[in-house]
Amino acid sequence: MATVKLLYFASLRDAAGVAEETLGTTAADLRALYAELRERHGFVMPLERIRVAVDGAFAKLDDDVRDGSEIAFIPPVSGG
Repeated sequence: MATVKLLYFASLRDAAGVAEETLGTTAADLRALYAELRERHGFVMPLERIRVAVDGAFAKLDDDVRDGSEIAFIPPVSGG
């Protein structure tokens, strides 16, 4: 099991009700982690529209979840 710090932005933050949380997970990769979070928080945003950063660098969805990492899920943001 990996323990990771998760950061949420925009609509994901609103859905989760928190901007960040620490979570223990058995997800093997970032894709599986997002599926777990969809179940946990009811995220409706398709994963294909979200960018993921691990420890400050953009990552691929098939990258492994590593213990102690900071993982940010970043949906598209529009502004005015």
